[in-house]
Amino acid sequence: MKVEDRDDTGGFLKTRLQKVKELCAAVPNAFWTNQYGNLDAMEAHYELTAAEICAEFRSLDYVFLAVSTAGTIAGVSRRLKEHYPNVRVIAVDTEGSVIFGGAPRKRHIPGIGSSIVPPLLSLAEIDDVVLISERETVQACRELLTTHGLFVGGSSGTVFAAIKRYAARIAGSRRPTVLFLCADRGTPYLDTVFDPTWPTRLE
Repeated sequence: MKVEDRDDTGGFLKTRLQKVKELCAAVPNAFWTNQYGNLDAMEAHYELTAAEICAEFRSLDYVFLAVSTAGTIAGVSRRLKEHYPNVRVIAVDTEGSVIFGGAPRKRHIPGIGSSIVPPLLSLAEIDDVVLISERETVQACRELLTTHGLFVGGSSGTVFAAIKRYAARIAGSRRPTVLFLCADRGTPYLDTVFDPTWPTRLE
């Protein structure tokens, strides 16, 4: 089922969520996993994603995490704060998302940002927030590919752009250990982020 009516933010998320609620009320035994509020999503990242990180790194100074449903940042931040008490968790969002109080605006790159404040966000332990424009995301995705050989998608590029912008603030007497997750591959973005003509169509 496809929704076609835009919500008050100019997107479709609220319309989709309303349709899900209507279907759950109308269809017997319907079940909605609710990625925005399901505690199991947070627990999965606490028990699995963050546990893998803790097993691989003796110390961490900064971790940069994209935010959309907030399941990843909620689970990862809580466990990393337990394991590395001094680690700073930097949340990364895209301009046009309302998660951290920004004004809603049409967004073109999926996988990061949201038209609602996800309930799981209240469980995340965040020290700072960086907002990135979609043009910066495009540049960062292409740099990751051409310079570092990483063919990743929009959320990964957005986080990399945030690290580049934040770098001057974390310079010190020693080189810090900084982590970010590449949560998406570049294949779904061939017609957008990796199309040389596409950024000219961004508003």
